[in-house]
Amino acid sequence: MPEIKMPSLGADMDAGTLVEWRIAVGDHVARGGVVGLVETQKATMELESFADGIVEALLVEPGAKVPVGTVLARLRDGDATSAGPVQLPPAAPAPAPPLAPPPLVPPPVAAPTGGAAPLPAAAPTEVAAPPSARVRGSPAARQRARELGIELASLHGTGPHGAIVLRDVHAPPVAPKPRPAPSLASPMRAAIAAAMSRSKREIPHFYLSHTISLKRALAWLAEVNHDRTIQTRILPGAVLLRAVAVALWEYPELNGFYVDDAFQPSEEVHLASAISLRTGGLIAPAILDADTRTIDELTQDLQDLVVRARSGHLKSSELTSATFTVTSLGDRGCEAVFPVINPPQVAIVGFGSISERPWVEGSTVVPHPTVVAVLAADHRVSDGHRGGLFLSTLDRLLQDPAKL
Repeated sequence: MPEIKMPSLGADMDAGTLVEWRIAVGDHVARGGVVGLVETQKATMELESFADGIVEALLVEPGAKVPVGTVLARLRDGDATSAGPVQLPPAAPAPAPPLAPPPLVPPPVAAPTGGAAPLPAAAPTEVAAPPSARVRGSPAARQRARELGIELASLHGTGPHGAIVLRDVHAPPVAPKPRPAPSLASPMRAAIAAAMSRSKREIPHFYLSHTISLKRALAWLAEVNHDRTIQTRILPGAVLLRAVAVALWEYPELNGFYVDDAFQPSEEVHLASAISLRTGGLIAPAILDADTRTIDELTQDLQDLVVRARSGHLKSSELTSATFTVTSLGDRGCEAVFPVINPPQVAIVGFGSISERPWVEGSTVVPHPTVVAVLAADHRVSDGHRGGLFLSTLDRLLQDPAKL
């Protein structure tokens, strides 16, 4: 029987919250259709169904936080007319209000035989503390104590017969102001930190960097974009994504997952693109089947992902299906980024900002726009030789962008 489960956004995620259902029992659900909204530490995403069917039961109520893999709903084959009412777990009975304590009534006192009832015992009275005037102290000491707001009786006298003298009256020490507690990381940053810590601890990373000339690629972009509107112009990032997707055809050991102590290559290329959020943190949704998309389509896909990532309208498949990740600093002024693999993936490539560098053409040194590509890969699956060939292939593809 098909089921809809709480998805996992990575090895560090252990639970999620069902925000709302967008289906009811009896509704027909198509594969890939949005059925609800789920919130995790990393993102709020649209929950998709990975099967066709009729909703038979909704097993979790909105607002419930459940572990990854929990069955949220059940589907069945058939038509919608035979479905029954919505099936949700019965609500837990409200706890009974606590009983009020019985009034404190003193027990009745029996009157002695043949006599009148005794009068109630008088409540004990507190003994007043002796006034400070009774404390021995010099007039100067008393005046100083009043100025400082100090009780004379709280001081230790060093004068004759223990009297408080002026030298015994001191201002109380000023307590140091408590240091403000360091601000705690947001849940998203905490989740990212946990995932990256685990990645560096468990995955044997190796790094390779390669500087690539983008002179031809940017010249081609300028020509293609010359007569286009701002909305239809191709983005440099889309060209890089297309080159990565094509290069992965030749190096399938970089495209897939390491699960249960074994590498599982992927036949599809789902490229995740790291996106910074305005509220802080990063998220890396995937462009599904990126190797089948043209550069124009990748531009539209990338722009759409950024808008939906920052508005909380990503789909669960975009956050759970990535087979390889690309991160780019764009114009942020840093020449290279050394990324950390996002498990269970086995590789990631980072692009620094595009900058002018001296470049040798024949026997002449001329300025070229360049980008530094850094590959991080899992040594359990690949090695430096294959990683170096991947970066060389990336370079070769970017020298002839019209064929991408």
